[in-house]
Amino acid sequence: MTNGNIEFGLTPGRLGAIVAAVVGLISVVIGGLSLARSAGRFGTGAGRAGAKVSAVVGLIGIVLAGLHLANSTGGFGTGNGRAGAIVAVVVGLTGMVLAGLTLARSRRAN
Repeated sequence: MTNGNIEFGLTPGRLGAIVAAVVGLISVVIGGLSLARSAGRFGTGAGRAGAKVSAVVGLIGIVLAGLHLANSTGGFGTGNGRAGAIVAVVVGLTGMVLAGLTLARSRRAN
């Protein structure tokens, strides 16, 4: 549905930003679990494998959001998903930071 040049509903631009944000959110969840595991609060093991997965998934989310930002036209509020892509970059970076904290903690413990 459109109203002038503003679109309502789930547009392809918004869908791309949502996919990037979900990938970034998966990275944050895996990074948080691996950080908790490295602290001995959840499960057993060092959490290094989870941290590596979190870093890679976070990077994928950032790349997806960056590609979306580079290819989308229009500004905020036009239905292109630019604001969602920026949020996806932040969420992906958060997952990578959690992964880095886990890896730093596991190096210090060994």
